[in-house]
Amino acid sequence: MALIVHHLEMSRSQRILWLLEELGVPYTLKMYRRDPQTKLAPPALKEIHPLGKSPVITDGELVIAESGAIIEYLVETYGAQAPSDLSHLQPARSTEAYRQCRFWMHYAEGSLMNWLVMKLVFESIPRQPMPFFVRPIARALCSQVQKKLVLPNVQTAQVFIEKHLEQHQWFAGEHLTMADFQMSFAVEALLARGGEQTTPYLQAYCQRMQARPAYQRALQKGGPVLMSG
Repeated sequence: MALIVHHLEMSRSQRILWLLEELGVPYTLKMYRRDPQTKLAPPALKEIHPLGKSPVITDGELVIAESGAIIEYLVETYGAQAPSDLSHLQPARSTEAYRQCRFWMHYAEGSLMNWLVMKLVFESIPRQPMPFFVRPIARALCSQVQKKLVLPNVQTAQVFIEKHLEQHQWFAGEHLTMADFQMSFAVEALLARGGEQTTPYLQAYCQRMQARPAYQRALQKGGPVLMSG
């Protein structure tokens, strides 16, 4: 089977490239560029999957979307051939590492990214084209939403993750697991768009992740992780 990663630049699909580089699985990278004006994915992605989102992989006749589902599929399908230091990608059931892995797999997109996306959206709204007399109103409304709703939740997340990483090398414990790949984009977005909390353990975690040779290879192939601004 020919494994293809349909990769949208500056997107969550970067973590799929990282996982594949760690696993040493051959794959073809098909790059998609964002619309320069809207920053949205191009219509061509809908030819691969009806949602038109990235990441999407095709493995032979299989078409799989959603980061978590892709990560689980790749680990279940190709994890057995991974290097020995990656033998814990999917922790044994009924262990604490297994429970932690499952929690962070769901937390990344189920909770954390929602607030980070909202923060990005409400920061960008006042910069969009609009009548000059509307802009102060939009700016004030967005500022209030950020202050009363978004930022408190982002800062709560920062404190929560910081305390966890103070006691754990990786998200599920001592070993790299699926959870670290799922959390990787959220971690970088949190550090780039987060609040004012001091996060030395979160930053140290990000540095460990980014220092891995497989991560560096993925970065060279896929390009920057986050959109600027």
